[in-house]
Amino acid sequence: MSTADSTDPGSAASGSAAPGSAAPEGAVPAGSLPESVLDAVRFNADGLVPVITQDADSHEVLMLAWMNSEALGITLATRQGVYFSRSRGELWRKGATSGNVQHVVSLALDCDGDTVLMKVEQTGPACHTGTPTCFTGREITHA
Repeated sequence: MSTADSTDPGSAASGSAAPGSAAPEGAVPAGSLPESVLDAVRFNADGLVPVITQDADSHEVLMLAWMNSEALGITLATRQGVYFSRSRGELWRKGATSGNVQHVVSLALDCDGDTVLMKVEQTGPACHTGTPTCFTGREITHA
């Protein structure tokens, strides 16, 4: 498994934690989730759950991505945004190659347990295109 940033899928760090990063004391082992969390999250048929990532201070929606249980476990353990790439079929750590990391402030489930809201302190642009959010400059207008 690799944890590459979406900006450079060919460059990846191996393993479940970034080199030099340690899980917070009392955190679950990277990639594993407590039974209570597994029971609460409703993963879809592909074993994924959508994650809305929001700036913790401005509340601006930065991006939407997906997590499997391993990505969620690593995110909880390291407090860094780790996602599952549906197109590449692998984990990726936001900022692994770009340096635009996400420090996780909080995670919450919606009322159905089928969507995660992750509030982060974002370093640099959130979008792999270099825009502040994945929605910046992409407004839909009607004719």
